[in-house]
Amino acid sequence: MKKAAKLLSVSILAVLTLVVFSAGAQQPNIHGPGKEENEDRTLSPYFLVRSEEPGTEQLPLKSTTADVNISGVIADVTVTQVYKNEGNDPIEAIYVFPASTRAAVYGMKMVIGERVINAEIRKRDEARMEYEKAKNEGKSASLLEQHRPNVFQMNVANIMPGDVIEVELNYTELLVPEDRIYEFVYPTVVGPRYADSSADLNTDNWVQNPYLHEGQLPDYTFDINVSIAGGMPVRKIHSPSHRVNVAFNGKFDISVALDKKEQYGGNRDYILTYSLSGEDTEPGLLLYRGEKENFFLLMMQPPERVEDSLIPGREYIFVVDVSGSMHGFPLDVSKELLRNLIGQLRPTDKFNVLLFAGGSSIMHKHSVPASSEHISRAVRFIEQQRGGGGTNILPALKRALALPAEEGYSRSIVIATDGYVAVESQVFDLIRGSLGNANVFAFGIGSSVNRHIIEGMAHAGMGEPFIVTKPGEAPSLANKFQKMIQSPVLTDINIDFSGLDTYDVEPLSIPDIMAQRPVMVFGKWRGRPEGQIFLSGTSGSRHWSDTIDISSVSPSKDNSALRYLWARHRIQILSDYNRLSPDDEQVQEVTNLGLTYNLLTAYTSFVAVDSAIRNTGGGSATVTHPLPLPQGVSDYAVARRGMLQSPASFSGGFRGKAKRIAPFSTTELMTDARAGESAGYPGWLNRPSNDKAEQEMIEAGTGRHRTTITIEDITVSGGLKQDEIRQVIKKHLKEAPGCYIDAASPVKLKITLVINKDGDVKDITIVRGGLRNSVIGTCLEKKIKKWQFPVIQHGTRSSVSFSLVFK
Repeated sequence: MKKAAKLLSVSILAVLTLVVFSAGAQQPNIHGPGKEENEDRTLSPYFLVRSEEPGTEQLPLKSTTADVNISGVIADVTVTQVYKNEGNDPIEAIYVFPASTRAAVYGMKMVIGERVINAEIRKRDEARMEYEKAKNEGKSASLLEQHRPNVFQMNVANIMPGDVIEVELNYTELLVPEDRIYEFVYPTVVGPRYADSSADLNTDNWVQNPYLHEGQLPDYTFDINVSIAGGMPVRKIHSPSHRVNVAFNGKFDISVALDKKEQYGGNRDYILTYSLSGEDTEPGLLLYRGEKENFFLLMMQPPERVEDSLIPGREYIFVVDVSGSMHGFPLDVSKELLRNLIGQLRPTDKFNVLLFAGGSSIMHKHSVPASSEHISRAVRFIEQQRGGGGTNILPALKRALALPAEEGYSRSIVIATDGYVAVESQVFDLIRGSLGNANVFAFGIGSSVNRHIIEGMAHAGMGEPFIVTKPGEAPSLANKFQKMIQSPVLTDINIDFSGLDTYDVEPLSIPDIMAQRPVMVFGKWRGRPEGQIFLSGTSGSRHWSDTIDISSVSPSKDNSALRYLWARHRIQILSDYNRLSPDDEQVQEVTNLGLTYNLLTAYTSFVAVDSAIRNTGGGSATVTHPLPLPQGVSDYAVARRGMLQSPASFSGGFRGKAKRIAPFSTTELMTDARAGESAGYPGWLNRPSNDKAEQEMIEAGTGRHRTTITIEDITVSGGLKQDEIRQVIKKHLKEAPGCYIDAASPVKLKITLVINKDGDVKDITIVRGGLRNSVIGTCLEKKIKKWQFPVIQHGTRSSVSFSLVFK
């Protein structure tokens, strides 16, 4: 009987796979989700399903190359993207890609054969209108827009058959040494994001992007070359992410080339670290004299740490992402990291652990002492996780910040996530509004994390960000974190410019320094560069101070990037404040800064338009280039709301169009319910945490055939109330497990009912991942038709919808 049931399950799965794949193949869509999918306000990525489709080029991006020149603490980067149309029809290519969170993008040009078209900065709406006009007129054009400070989109219109179009963009960024170690990071791929019902369908539409399946290499080549002129001997140069070849061109100059075997290594961040010889490596003061304005950058090294005896009591709330995108490698790294972090707590510390995905689960109602018993229990709590479900980080942070405070303890929130969400600004607002309650340390887990939210959370919470790209890095970063949080390195910081006329200085005040990182101050200056700069503060219980002689520093044209870096920093500050309190004046100031300093911002874009009309026939296909999943990220990151597509979609052996296939089973695989309960913790964590989504959990059956049934997303219109509906569903759910076939993953059904005035079910629709008439649905339909709901007092009918998840 058991063997027959298993055979039936396999047969049903095969039939459903065939139906889904065949249905999808009838309506190819290279533009992304269709109209029917946009009716759901949630935005999410989808898988590329390849099929033989002649005529239209589906993979227009052929290569990405980065040339990096590092001089002192400033990196200047030129990125070249090569697009080629190998099809028979004109196309428009769309490519979403990341950049450093510190990047100031200041230039772009388009090259078509011998023609070079330099882009111009425009207001965002004006740039989009100019681009669309050129596209409609048959002119080749390119448009660079910013969706997030670290997420950009390139549009290239009217790429004619046989065309090779190069788009080159330029950005600069500041390298800030930590513990005298410099790190340059070149992000390569935007990880999949999921936007909930609060998403803006216009501005967040980029989230709906096609992805390749896990393990599939990028279909475009990647190359990066770095040149370092450190001003003093460079040592301990290393890339933990890629194989590189290092060449010494002299005492102070080094060239770093990507190994040829890494030409498809664009599925993880490129990281290069190095240090400079000598004990005193801080760069001090940089000056630039421009035609209209002069700029400075001050970087002063803080003092050493204070004694452990001066450390106050500390409380740590560990908030850990166990969603679908963390399945596999990222969650394994998180487990190792948390074992190390919690294991290093002092007996006088207190801590708690909160796990989140679609909902959240907490280990204790209040923080507990870091005893060996509590630490062991926390490790078990974390070890049970497998990864599955959505990534509702906001409710989880709200819950963590609302936990009762431990009197006499300094609280720190420690977040571990890949950051694959699209609610960065809301998260920053929440953290910034809670600065009096806790500071925040963020650990980005994965090979290509969302560094914008990781660094932004730490910045907003006056803490520090960490990025863990490999399992082996977890212990060392845990040690680094432990050293860092022992006590602030420098507090009560004050800077005095004596003799130098400064203005537009950022930041206005300097927060406590928690790491061995230089104090950084940007600004402008007038007149002669003379006088002194005094920096003072408190380190432990001692007063500390340092001085720089301005007259010993000469302005240099090599520091011209300071104008971009100052403007980029100013834009970041204004944007942060604008998220807290939207203000048209601040929007206008950011726009003006972008136009004045030729910078890409949320409100300004680069547009390049060729003068020649090349597409005389009019019309073109729009192709959104698929992205590889970041190395180590599983298919659960994309398929968390539905089962993975058919086996045919995994072949990847030929080119084809991107289609969004309706899923036919849920993959919200959270912690094992029975294992969690035996340890004393809630088992099912994927609970919607917003006020509109209600959920109940019922267990039925016995022994190994025990089934967990979860009620989700109850909505009611008409004369009945939500609580009345919920009670009826709960009452009858113990009949449901008889319909459940023991599959390899949970099954999610969306059920819609029409109830008449007498409380009888008059109409019923059951959908399993977009398909009706499944075996389990047919079984349930017979049972639900017999359910009796309350009599409707007002009105003649009521419409009800809800979801059931069987596990």
